[in-house]
Amino acid sequence: MQTTMQNKASGRVGVAAKQARSVPMAPARRACVVRAQAVAAPAVQSKEQVDRCVNAIRFIAIDAVNKSKSGHPGMPMGCAPMGYVLWKEAMKYNPKNPDWINRDRFVLSAGHGSMFQYAMLHLAGYDSVSMDDIKSFRQWDSKTPGHPENFITKGIEVTTGPLGTGICNAVGMAVAEANLAARFNKPDAPKLIDHYTYCILGDGCMMEGVSNEASSLAGHWGLGKLIALYDDNKISIDGHTEISFTEDVAARYEALGWHVITVKDGNNDYDALRKAIADAKKVTDKPTLLKVSTLIGYGSPNKADSHDVHGAPLGAEETAATRKNLKWEFGEFEVPKDVKDVFAECVTKGASEEAEWKKGCEAYKAKYPKEYAEFEDLTSGKLPANWEESLPKLTPEDKPLATRQWSQTMLNTLAPALPGLIGGSADLAPSNLTLMKMFGDFQKGQYAERNLRFGVREHGMGAICNGIALYGAGLIPYCATFFIFSDYMRGAMRVSALSQAGVIYIMTHDSIGLGEDGPTHQPVEHLASFRAMPDIMMFRPAGGMETVGAYKQAVLHRTLPSVIALSRQNMPNLPGTSAEGVAKGAYVVSCGCPAGKPDVILMGTGSELELAAAAAVTLTAAGMKVRVVSMPCFELFEKQSMEYKKSVLPPSITKRVSVEAASSFGWGKYIGLEGVHIGIDSFGASAPAPTLYKEFGITTEAVVAAAMAMK
Repeated sequence: MQTTMQNKASGRVGVAAKQARSVPMAPARRACVVRAQAVAAPAVQSKEQVDRCVNAIRFIAIDAVNKSKSGHPGMPMGCAPMGYVLWKEAMKYNPKNPDWINRDRFVLSAGHGSMFQYAMLHLAGYDSVSMDDIKSFRQWDSKTPGHPENFITKGIEVTTGPLGTGICNAVGMAVAEANLAARFNKPDAPKLIDHYTYCILGDGCMMEGVSNEASSLAGHWGLGKLIALYDDNKISIDGHTEISFTEDVAARYEALGWHVITVKDGNNDYDALRKAIADAKKVTDKPTLLKVSTLIGYGSPNKADSHDVHGAPLGAEETAATRKNLKWEFGEFEVPKDVKDVFAECVTKGASEEAEWKKGCEAYKAKYPKEYAEFEDLTSGKLPANWEESLPKLTPEDKPLATRQWSQTMLNTLAPALPGLIGGSADLAPSNLTLMKMFGDFQKGQYAERNLRFGVREHGMGAICNGIALYGAGLIPYCATFFIFSDYMRGAMRVSALSQAGVIYIMTHDSIGLGEDGPTHQPVEHLASFRAMPDIMMFRPAGGMETVGAYKQAVLHRTLPSVIALSRQNMPNLPGTSAEGVAKGAYVVSCGCPAGKPDVILMGTGSELELAAAAAVTLTAAGMKVRVVSMPCFELFEKQSMEYKKSVLPPSITKRVSVEAASSFGWGKYIGLEGVHIGIDSFGASAPAPTLYKEFGITTEAVVAAAMAMK
């Protein structure tokens, strides 16, 4: 019976190898530069010993998924050989210092196979994943959640789960490496930054369009320190990928500007994996895709090469058959001593590599003390001393401008003060006004520059910025598009919030005020949708002073992403508005009743705060006591003390009017049952902005009428 199952498994491997498209190894470019130290000579174990290490990876995953009664065992079983070669031989990292800045980065884009990464972290010696943690896979308060979470488990670089976004994060990390290396490395000194970014992605990642967006940019930028391993197992949840995915992935990636290498047997041919990684490191002018043919659920006699092993436990009977088939004589969660001894070398090797790097840092510091101090300051993650002093000091006398123009001023005053500021726009820089004028474009061979040209790739842009933010070196990424096109990258923005990536999202053309482009370009529900999203700050500043405040808060909050919605149309710098007020989220701009209670409270944001202020003048003339409140950031207001919140919005004052050229959704919390919202709960229209405001009833007169009706 054992022989039969072994033959069956071997047969599957043979079939898989025959079915794999024969893609010849792409020749190296003639101009290719070979790094002298690119391929270290690892201590290679015997084939039998490697098999045991690889099977240990498989059975840790199998046992954990079985115990949790949920999970994805197939991917770890198929990718285990890649895991061994990467973590034991190819990668540079120190398990006892997961934050070492010059470590190789690893991203599991196929995040559903999280037990693969937990198994590798455990075996490699990371303190963050004990065997007890593995036994708690997918359980409450576990360090081994269903998908990798960077904020839970040390050694996890980024949160992955939505397929395709992990490879984008990896592109972002490769961008960060290239930028820092170009800025700080010197030809006559040891390198401060010199590492690779590895990523494993699967068929689902390849199908998602966002992966193509980021891969296109990686090829354009020539990110030679990025190596992606494509787990080509030809299985998805619905079954074999031939029912929906038959393109030539290798040809596509070659067309995107990648170096492509095919590994025909990713199940057993360790030497082919080693050679592929070594050859990838020889090509320095483009990223490399290793197309690795694997068998999902390798070793399972009855479920390998099927969707049955993709997202469900093997179960007791099939696990026993798999143990027998792979000659694994050990019990649940048991790792034999010889396997532990092999992986223990990862700890000593990593410590030695970091120590050697530190020696190089000292030599660099002796030769370039100023540059080394700058490197240390940046990579510490701490903001430079007195950086806030670079922010402009504005007054109501400054001329009216669109807040997107004030945003441009912020970026260009902050750029010299914040050496970590890096970013760009999705092909809308002239409209978003997001270029840092003192820097050039980050391009192939110009990696020290800080303006990123993302092209029309919003989703990829957001996910790349997450990778830059989570790289861990004090970089502050920003990206920009029209607010309406946040729809394209909402998935990346949500992951920013979830994974504590402090990306600054600059969203211009924030309402129907953009005018003639019409409802396809006019955001209505977007403010409300981001206010509903946890752990993200939604700013809509009114004028220059509040734009200063929005940027200050966005920079200060390095583990919270920020969305700054900015106008196309001009607005004044209203008296009473301030950067300090923005820090509170909501504050009193003016009050016609300094000695008593107001009759009515008018609230507004952005360009409509001006309408509230104008309405207050009319109402005051009519004998009413009026308080005007600016609410640029609901989230920051909610963080204030109850005492402060009641001081701004006294509970006894129930006559309240809010005005915002957007959905009324979410305002009910602040205006109450008796309150009125002046806004728009339908799609917009194509017309000049003044006409739209009039036709939709978002006017000073409408605010006055609503307040008067409450008398």
